[in-house]
Amino acid sequence: MKLPDRTRYTLAAAIFATALATSASLVEAANPDPFSDDQKNTLNRLIRDYIIQHPEVIMKSLQAMQEREQLAKDRQRASRIVALSDAIKHDPNDPVIGNPDGNVTLVEFFDYQCGYCKRMLEPLINFARADGNIRIVLKEYPILGPESIVAARASLAAQKQGKYEVFHTALMGIRGRLSEATIFQAALEVGLDPQKLQKDMIQPDVLGQIQKTRELGRALSIHGTPAFVIDDRIIPGAIGPEQLKELVENARSNG
Repeated sequence: MKLPDRTRYTLAAAIFATALATSASLVEAANPDPFSDDQKNTLNRLIRDYIIQHPEVIMKSLQAMQEREQLAKDRQRASRIVALSDAIKHDPNDPVIGNPDGNVTLVEFFDYQCGYCKRMLEPLINFARADGNIRIVLKEYPILGPESIVAARASLAAQKQGKYEVFHTALMGIRGRLSEATIFQAALEVGLDPQKLQKDMIQPDVLGQIQKTRELGRALSIHGTPAFVIDDRIIPGAIGPEQLKELVENARSNG
């Protein structure tokens, strides 16, 4: 992620100040006699002149610092994924498509009003069918408004009528903003009993499942959709076929 110029300059200034302080401390530690003002001024001028002549030193330091911070974040997130593995991959209330016994599990956090989620559906299903050994766990993660919550509740309730996947596909196929009318129209078109659906939508297990997924998303720092979890990685945003293939192959090789 590229930082804004103002932030980069602020960090560069901080590194510069740290370099001055550190250099002065090292020299002072080597010399038991305190610096005179002239010595301090000379030292500061030398360091300043060097950095002015070699500005790449600051940028390299900044880049190295960012890389270390990102690596630490990635390790922390990977540890969190391992710790929450059962909740992520094996919650019995989560819908599963593809091969339920597949040797690779791909988890998707999605919202029915997310355009990228809609565009990912067909390539994802096609890839899973072609591979034949991928288990896709769908996490209802409604973060784009009240209609998203209604759609998620309706979808989870559709499991009780054995029609989750067909209803999921129908909702993903709706273009534009969702409404309660379009959600229940889709339910009728796929053969769901609307009265049973509305009753099941307010059951504690359905409401509780959405809440659990929200808490899990927060624990994993997932702030947008789609977001995919595979192996010990989180991949935010839509992914192409080649990247998906690579992720699955790496997950298989990792056992």
